This record gives sequence, structure tokens and C-alpha cells, in this order.
Amino acid sequence: MMKSMLEKMPKVELHLHLDCSLSYPLVQQFAPGITQADYLERFVAPPKCHDLADYISRASMQLQLMQTKSALRLSVLDIFQQLAADEVIYAEIRFAPLLHLEEGLSAHEVVHCVNEAVNEGMEATDVEGRLILCTLRHYSEEQSMQTVQLVKEFRGSNVVGFDIAADEAGFPINAHIKAFAYAKQEGLHVTAHAGEARGSDSVWETLEHFQPSRIGHGVRSIEDPNLIEHLRKHKIHLEVCPTSNVQTNVVESLMAHPVDQLLHAGVSVGINTDARTISNVTLADEYAALHRHFGWTAKHLLHCNLEAIRHAFVDEKTKDQLQNRLESGFAEFIQ
Repeated sequence: MMKSMLEKMPKVELHLHLDCSLSYPLVQQFAPGITQADYLERFVAPPKCHDLADYISRASMQLQLMQTKSALRLSVLDIFQQLAADEVIYAEIRFAPLLHLEEGLSAHEVVHCVNEAVNEGMEATDVEGRLILCTLRHYSEEQSMQTVQLVKEFRGSNVVGFDIAADEAGFPINAHIKAFAYAKQEGLHVTAHAGEARGSDSVWETLEHFQPSRIGHGVRSIEDPNLIEHLRKHKIHLEVCPTSNVQTNVVESLMAHPVDQLLHAGVSVGINTDARTISNVTLADEYAALHRHFGWTAKHLLHCNLEAIRHAFVDEKTKDQLQNRLESGFAEFIQ
């Protein structure tokens, strides 16, 4: 497949971090003196980081710029423009509200501002967008509860789910069990990062204690055949981010990435960028790499996009509309 074909394909992205995806023009607007070279050095990770924590450290520069209502609004509008350019028709954008309080905003104000900006972004583009609020591995039980309660408070808006992110290998899950129990009690959609910095045991642990319908990354599930069968049987969707996984040393190279094995094992898989700035990647880039390394065709890519829509945190009517857009959009690429 030619790159131009991949760029035109309609796409779905369920795993995308707002605070890891600021474009150079926007950063330049926030910090007028920054050069392209500075941006690449400070905001974009190298092809190989030491580990996940090293990769995540690149987000701190972006977070410093996202502490006001104006900056948050512009960050959301910026990501919508990136998504539109990448022919994304549906995206779930995630962020941790408690990371944006350094200049006096309340957590409620942060979520309200971002939610309103999503409405604005949808009006300005042909992208349907929703929000997932993240707690972080190093947060206290109180901070996790505060975050999940914001998900409930904003239910009915663009806020549709709850997640846990950050350094999976460095912090246990204990402080977050109560928040995920609350999410289940309140009927909130849940996803959770696991099987990235730690192995299949982390996925088992997450499934047992958090009961998510999706796993962020989850690629190290391949280490346990019983887990693969469990994921397949229970239709747990994996939000796979190939380029990010190479950069964080989850896998040695794209050729060694288990995404092709997972797909052919019958696991529900979707393809995502994770962090458009830190990984310096688009979904068209990810699709090109999958075609190049595994021979994926338009049929494979349509299948993954349809799986993502089936597991999206939206109502059935919206899913049907998005599925129709995907199938009609892919028709010209599938013979």
C-alpha cells in the first residue's frame, strides 16, 4: 500500500494522551523562543529510551505549558487539528486532571475547560471526540477517588471513562482498588494501562482488581497463552501502540512486536499512537509500519478499526454511525 492510501483511510484512536501530543506550532505559540531543534530535543523521545519512566519524562515539558484555561483549550484544538489531518473519525483523548492545577485551576475547572474545548474541536473538524480521565500509579487513594468522582460528575458530557496510567513497574495497584470499585459500582467505563512496563502478571492483576473492558497496551500478554485465551474469550480489547512500545523498550523492534501474533490469535486489537509528540508519529505512520513489517492489508486495518469502535465508550447509535463511516471509507481500498 502506498503512504497516500494509508493517509486517506478513516481511522479510530482509543489511546491518546493529551499532554504528550502538543505540536511544534502550538509549543512555539506558548514559548515563542523555542526552535525546532529545541522542540525535538526536549519534547520528542529518541527511538530508544531507557525505559517507560524515561519516555514519560518527556511529558513534563508539555505539562508545564498546560496550566491555564487558555492553554488547555488551545491544546485540545491543536490535537483535533492533528487528528483531522490524520483522517481520524473518532478519538478518545485521555489526561490526568490533577496534573493541571499548578496555576490555581481546580480539578473541576480543568475538566470543564477541556470538555468545552472538545465540543469546539468537534465543531471545527469532522472528528468525533470523547475524554478519559486518568489517575496515576503514584497517586494516593484520595487522588484516585477524586479523579473517578470527576468521571461520574461529568457523566453525560464528553467524559466517558476512567483509566490508570504512569509508571506501571514502579508502583503497586493497592491505592487504586477503591477507585476502580467505585467506577464499577457507578457503571462507569474503565480501561487501564498494563502489560507494558511489566509482564503478563500485571495484566492478570489488573483484570482481577480493576475489571476493565480494555487494556492500555497489554502487549506482554503474549507471554502467557492462558492469558491470551482469557482475553479472547472475554473480548478484552488491547489498545496497542507499536512505536511507543519500541521506544519504551517493551519490545526490541517493530519486527519483534507481538501485535501480529495477538491479531492472529483472535485477540481484539486496535492501533494507536499513544503520544503523538513524544513518539513523533501519526496513525498513518503506524499503519505503514504494520504493512511494511507484517504485510498488513487494508482488511487488517479495517478489522482493527472496527474492533476499536466496538469497544469504544460511546452509545450504540454513535458506534453504528462510525462503523458505517469506516466501512464506506475503506471500500475503495479493499478489492
